[in-house]
Amino acid sequence: MFAQTALRQRCAKWLIATGLFLLLGACVDKPSTLERVKEDGVLRVITRNSPATYFEDRNGETGFEYELVKRFADDLGVELKIETADNLDDIFASLGQPSGPVIAAAGLVSSEKRKLEARFSHPYLEVTPQIIYRNGKSRPTDAKDLVGKRIMVLKGSSHAEQLAELKKQYPALQYEESDAVEVVDLLRMVDEGQIDLTLVDSNEVAMNQVYFPNVRVAFDLGDARDQRWAVALGDDNSLLNEINDFIDKVQKNGTLQRLKDRYYGHVDVLGYVGAYTFAQHLQQRLPRYEKHFRTSAKDEQVDWRLLAAIGYQESMWQPAVTSKTGVRGLMMLTQRTAEAMGVSNRLDPQQSIKGGAKYFMYMKSQLDDDIEEPDRTWFALAAYNVGSGHLDDARKLAKQEGLNPNKWLDVKKMLPRLSQKQWYRKTRYGYARGGEPVHFVANIRRYYDILTWVTQPQLEGSQVADSNLHVPGVDKTKPTEQAPQL
Repeated sequence: MFAQTALRQRCAKWLIATGLFLLLGACVDKPSTLERVKEDGVLRVITRNSPATYFEDRNGETGFEYELVKRFADDLGVELKIETADNLDDIFASLGQPSGPVIAAAGLVSSEKRKLEARFSHPYLEVTPQIIYRNGKSRPTDAKDLVGKRIMVLKGSSHAEQLAELKKQYPALQYEESDAVEVVDLLRMVDEGQIDLTLVDSNEVAMNQVYFPNVRVAFDLGDARDQRWAVALGDDNSLLNEINDFIDKVQKNGTLQRLKDRYYGHVDVLGYVGAYTFAQHLQQRLPRYEKHFRTSAKDEQVDWRLLAAIGYQESMWQPAVTSKTGVRGLMMLTQRTAEAMGVSNRLDPQQSIKGGAKYFMYMKSQLDDDIEEPDRTWFALAAYNVGSGHLDDARKLAKQEGLNPNKWLDVKKMLPRLSQKQWYRKTRYGYARGGEPVHFVANIRRYYDILTWVTQPQLEGSQVADSNLHVPGVDKTKPTEQAPQL
């Protein structure tokens, strides 16, 4: 009996101890959001697939928001995982979801309505909402001029909220919200006259205006506002505090300003610089590097004038140039490409030309075997500019449209669609400035044709050996006009 009593007492003590242990365990705080990020080793971020936020080009992942959030992930010592949302509503809906993104970095502006959906960081970029119209049309000068116009904005955007408030003052004001477009689509639609007006932020206008010659700023609608990152609602401030400390730091140390200057300080302009300027550079610059073009061309079995045309399009034969995206040298190689091609000094013109020649031929070798010349050369040039992934996307779009994915004339029609949301949302690699490779190839063809014409007599003399190299699309016994049209 005594033994049974003692056993019951021990069991009771064990049960009490177990209960206390479980109770204490339940009282232990769950790890904070910041702690979970560090434990997982991954920072999950949601953004928009657009030129001002995140996209892929020949240098890899890029975009203002991407660059900034990548630095934040590096500061935390974790890997960055980017997710793109189909529309703005999805961005806010995804925050706080299990295993979902913990930050929205998508060019967002805080508003009273949005404060009900998320919490916002310190500001990092000041932008101004601008009414955009088409050059040649009547320019609106104030809000009342918007009445009676065809206006479209992004669905769920702060601009839609602005117009909703404006409609209270001007009930006749009509506008459409769409989640099937991005800012570049809106600017294109104004440029082409499909809509009369749109409302977008000043930074996106500055970045994209060069691609839309008819786009003009009518006036600023309201005061400048701040873009901020967003996190989920709740009482856990760990991640938000870390974000704010980071933004304050990059503002003070100049990192943020350098990013602003890089993406918005100036805009690349593609295009033909003029026959007179090119003729000057033929006389003054090309002679310094012609022997390097010839040597590399012979090594890689490609026409030296094609390499020279690429070099002119990339740098205007300037060996020390550096672009805002960090590509450098006469052939404008990325650091990664230079290393892969065995280039140790991108500013050495001989190394740069050799690396550019090898890279061009590498891109050419990666193309499908059923792509024949001269299209194979034009495809390789496009891939040199925009990357093989985006080129493959354009070829697939061409095939879907019943066009020939192996013909440049067909694929170049599809490349600009990679900057339109209705198309790039269906592709593997997403947004790209698809118009750039079209201009890139066309410009190189112009320079190449001039070089071929200027140097044609040399083929009959001491440089006859070069005539055995492949000249894409050109019959050397005929004028260069025999080359296929772009």
